[in-house]
Amino acid sequence: MVATDDLSWAEMAGDIEGSRFERFHAGLAKYNARQLEPGFPNETWREDLDEYARVKRAEGEYIEAVRHEISPLVANVPSGVDDFIDWFEELKETGPGQGDPLFPWLAEAASLADMLWFLTQEVAGEAGFDDLLALTQVKMPVTAKLEMARNYWDEMGRGRDAAMHGPLLERLASYLEIDARPELVVPESLALGNAMLALARSRRYCFHSIGALGVIEMTAPTRACFVDAGLKRLRIPTKKRLYFTLHAVLDIKHSECWNREVLRSLVERDARCANAIAEGAVIRLWHGARCFDRYRRHFAFDQQHSQAA
Repeated sequence: MVATDDLSWAEMAGDIEGSRFERFHAGLAKYNARQLEPGFPNETWREDLDEYARVKRAEGEYIEAVRHEISPLVANVPSGVDDFIDWFEELKETGPGQGDPLFPWLAEAASLADMLWFLTQEVAGEAGFDDLLALTQVKMPVTAKLEMARNYWDEMGRGRDAAMHGPLLERLASYLEIDARPELVVPESLALGNAMLALARSRRYCFHSIGALGVIEMTAPTRACFVDAGLKRLRIPTKKRLYFTLHAVLDIKHSECWNREVLRSLVERDARCANAIAEGAVIRLWHGARCFDRYRRHFAFDQQHSQAA
């Protein structure tokens, strides 16, 4: 672990813009990468726990700042089960970042260099759906837990290492020689991964995490289809782009089951879950929308298209 003096970035947790935001998420991403690695007993465990408490406090301050920011978007979340499911599913069309023009452009016009830059950001923001799911499902009610287990089994390639979803993305990144170290990635992508882990790792945000994971399953297929089309156009081999090919199809079924077995069962059991799930979903979409906006600025996308018009 790093010395406590090196955690000065943790004092910048409440900012959602600017240089302090950038420094906080670069520091948190590096800390999380170290802290999540399996380890062994050591003589500094007391100091490590002090650091962990400080980082967790900072992480919480950030999530609370984002909750405040997105509060207008969840001001009228229905608590009735059917109405809530309708509200949640509407996010696929009207939620932050949905229908972003960046993705058809990636499919139809992006160069290989553009695609590599985009994938670098996406790899950095990928917090590992399987691990997030494993953290979130702890002590969940049976109906929800069983569906989460079925989803996890798919993520794990149904017991075949060659079909595990995480390594599929890693193999694509390796093939394309992608370097996603935090210092090479825009802070919005780091913030996305940090936020997903913050929700999954804290039991007070466990239902938020369920909303965030569920909205990924619901909205990812459309984006994955565009990215897969772009990779195919750029002649990336079929086996190397399998991560996106698979998620363009499989997540549609995952989403249907998740909404029925996880969301519906939890809100039926406790109406308070509706607001927490809604907040988590919008937090995930809000972070994604900020990423897409930053990506378009990097590509001067809006300027190019306004000139073309």
